[in-house]
This record gives sequence, structure tokens and C-alpha cells, in this order.
Amino acid sequence: MDAVRIETAQTLSDDLLAALAELLPQLSRSASPLDAAALERLLRSPAVRLLLARDDAGAVVGMLTLALFPIPTGTRAWIEDVVVDSRARGRGIAAALTQRALDLARSEGARTVDLTSRPDREAANRLYARIGFKRRDTNVYRYELD
Repeated sequence: MDAVRIETAQTLSDDLLAALAELLPQLSRSASPLDAAALERLLRSPAVRLLLARDDAGAVVGMLTLALFPIPTGTRAWIEDVVVDSRARGRGIAAALTQRALDLARSEGARTVDLTSRPDREAANRLYARIGFKRRDTNVYRYELD
């Protein structure tokens, strides 16, 4: 893998907004672009760690969101919005982001980390299995709030 640095986003910047504007459409066609206020809320949330992968030139080439929150049975950890720029795929960046998220979740006291991945995201599903995620026999439900 080429040099990549994984960091937790701490501060709002025009560069970060621009990087997310490039990455989010590669993740979801229906995702709305984040404005400065929305990104600031995300960065300030105690339940969220926005992990960034930067190449050796400092450009953001990937991201992952780790949600950590307390529930009565312990600390819950959930990975969302994993995306690597199409020009940087195949270099182990998603694996590095995911491993950092697992390390952070462990350090925060989580015993498990969950995520979902659509079946058609074959490379992502292979990656998660290779890392050690196990497919669960459960139903995922969604309620649309408008």
C-alpha cells in the first residue's frame, strides 16, 4: 500500500468540505452535500468520529464514520459511510480505515462493532469478511420519517 495516514477529523475547513463533496457522491447518489453547519455538527458530536485517509500529499482519499454511544447493555459501535475515492481504490485504504475504527471502538469499551453493506458491494463485503466481520442472522428495518 502507498503511504496513507488515518486521522480523526477535528476541525472544519474548506478543504475538508471540498473533500467530502468529492467523496459523498461516490458513496451514495442520494446523499445531499454537507454544508459547513452540518459538518460542524458532525465534528462536534460526542458520538461520532469522522476518520479520514490522507495520501502522502495530504489529500483526503477516503473516509469512514464511527458512531459510538452508550446503551444500557454497554457501548455500541457502528461503522457507516465508508468510501474511498475511485482513483485510490485497491490500495488497502478501506481496510486501514476500518482497522482504525475497530481500534478506536475497542479503546472506548465496545465489545462489538456493527455495520451494514449492500450485497452488490461485493468488494466491500469481501473486505469485511477478510477483516473478521461475521454476517449476522438478523433483520434490518428502516422507518422513513419523510
